[in-house]
Amino acid sequence: MEESSGVTQAPQVPQQRGERLLDIAVRYATERHWDVLPGAWLEDDGATPCCSCGARGCPAPGAHPLAADWSTAATGSASVIHTLWTKHPRATILLPTGRTFDALDVPETAGCLAMARMERRDVPLGPVIRTPARRMLFLVLPGAAAKVPDRVRKLGWSSPAGLNLIVHGEGTYLPAPPTRTGRHAPVQWAVPPTPANRWLPDADDLLNPLAYACGREAATLRSS
Repeated sequence: MEESSGVTQAPQVPQQRGERLLDIAVRYATERHWDVLPGAWLEDDGATPCCSCGARGCPAPGAHPLAADWSTAATGSASVIHTLWTKHPRATILLPTGRTFDALDVPETAGCLAMARMERRDVPLGPVIRTPARRMLFLVLPGAAAKVPDRVRKLGWSSPAGLNLIVHGEGTYLPAPPTRTGRHAPVQWAVPPTPANRWLPDADDLLNPLAYACGREAATLRSS
C-alpha cells in the first residue's frame, strides 16, 4: 500500500494572506531570525508574465536577487528590510542558505512519502517549503551541504544527484512564500514556521527517510 501524508493541502503561513511583502519579510527576520534579501518580481501585462529584470529568457523569472552582490545585501535588520522593500515594494522574498539553515530539496512525491514515515517515527521537522515546480525543501541546521554527500554514499548511493536530492548550503538561496514564479502558483509552506519548530533538525535526522523515498521514486521512474 502506498504511504500517504495529510500534508498535501497544508496552508501557507498564518496571517500571510493580504499582508504586504514588507511585513512578511520583517516577520521572517524578527520571528525566525532569518536573513532575507529582495528578489526580482513578475511584471504581468495580461499576456505572459515576465521578470522585472527585463532580460529576455530570464532563467528564474521572479525568483532571483535584485543585486549582483546579494550575499552582502542579505540582512536580518528590520530597519534595513523596511528601507529595501519601501524602495522595491513588489520585490519577492529570498532566503540565503548556509547561515541559519541549509535545505534538503527533493521531489514532492518523495517528500510526502518521507514525511509520512517521519510522522510515524516521531521525527521532528523544521519548516518545509513546497515550490510550484513540485519540489519540497526541508530546512535543517547549517552544515548539511558539507556532509550529506558522504552520508548518502554510506547509505549505498553514489551521490545525492543519483537520488534527485539537492542540498542548498552556503552561496545559494531559496524563494520564500509567497514568491510567485512564471505562470505558477506561489511558493507555499508545506510545514509552516511555528514556535514548535524553531529548533531545526540536523540533516542526519531526515536523510535516511528522504533518501529511501527518493530512491523508491527513482526506481519507479526507471521501471515506467
